[in-house]
Amino acid sequence: MLEERAYWLAWSQISGIGPVLLQRLIERFGNLGTAWKASAAELRGIEGFGFQTLEKVVQQRSRLQPAQLLSQHQQENPHFWTPADADYPQLLRETPSLPPVLYYRGEVDLPENSGQKPLVGIVGTRQPTEYGLRWTRQISTALAKNGFTVVSGMAEGIDTESHFAAMKAGGRTLAVLGTGVDVIYPHKNRDLYKQILTAGLVLSEYPAKTPPNRTHFPRRNRIIAGLSRAVLVIEAPIKSGALITATYANEFGRDVYALPGRVDDYPSQGCLKLLCQGASLILPELGELLKMLGAIPQLDIEPRLVESAPMPNLSSELQQVMNALTLDALPFDTIVQQTNMSAGSVSSNLLQLELMGLVSQLPGMRYQRCS
Repeated sequence: MLEERAYWLAWSQISGIGPVLLQRLIERFGNLGTAWKASAAELRGIEGFGFQTLEKVVQQRSRLQPAQLLSQHQQENPHFWTPADADYPQLLRETPSLPPVLYYRGEVDLPENSGQKPLVGIVGTRQPTEYGLRWTRQISTALAKNGFTVVSGMAEGIDTESHFAAMKAGGRTLAVLGTGVDVIYPHKNRDLYKQILTAGLVLSEYPAKTPPNRTHFPRRNRIIAGLSRAVLVIEAPIKSGALITATYANEFGRDVYALPGRVDDYPSQGCLKLLCQGASLILPELGELLKMLGAIPQLDIEPRLVESAPMPNLSSELQQVMNALTLDALPFDTIVQQTNMSAGSVSSNLLQLELMGLVSQLPGMRYQRCS
């Protein structure tokens, strides 16, 4: 096992060899140790090993001694896992783009790594509204009190709020960085970083002393998704990195939830897009989410979460449609008559209200208030 661990590290040092090609090497040779000794002719038969890649492998492999590399690497990076290690996070191991080396600092929880304890990712914009911050605190608190570990990226905004709230509730949190695990970014989160080390883990696929790089952060989002059984997007503009995390979550077969917001709010545009693409509403389904993931919601938490949801400020047309609705389902034609609006306007407004989590549609073109 120690020998295979060294080969995972050695292969990760060769430029152009990523998770996909590593998986193909294992499929062809059974393990990376055997693949390391394979000739160029043997490697040439594997998809993705073109002339340029083979040239890099031959040149760089000749300069590396896996056992020696492992010994040297551990001096600056004493704590890391490879897929050859039993403690490597199980859910992450099952993804097609698993990091060959995963560095960590903090308090390890082995049942968490083995998948016996559920992890939930919470991501969102770096510039949240008070609405987004409030729901991040309440959702993170509810998850922590129900035994979930909150996973996020320690960025400003939603990430930071989710980490703080989970720890304040007495729970664990994992921060996946786009730097080395010993590099704090953003620097203003140095106190948060120190707290996480005592109440969870800081993780990264980059070795110690790796500085921030704009290309690292989109890639680290796949690790957040891979570690999590579900990903919750709180607030996210259309071009938010949180949507990258949601895309990875879909590819990995994870459940994706989004917090509804007003249609004309910029920070909610990405969430509304996710909902249109089939993501589930975070609210009022938080209790169902907890049950689905194996927890029994604490009754003193869930009702407060749902009851404290404020009615957003609606445009005059949206409010007119809301006023016509009741907790009992009404046919579409009845709503049109009561609002004295065109059928097209009513249909458009009902869709917006449904995306905001205020209205639900029933079979037969019937609609009712959600609460």
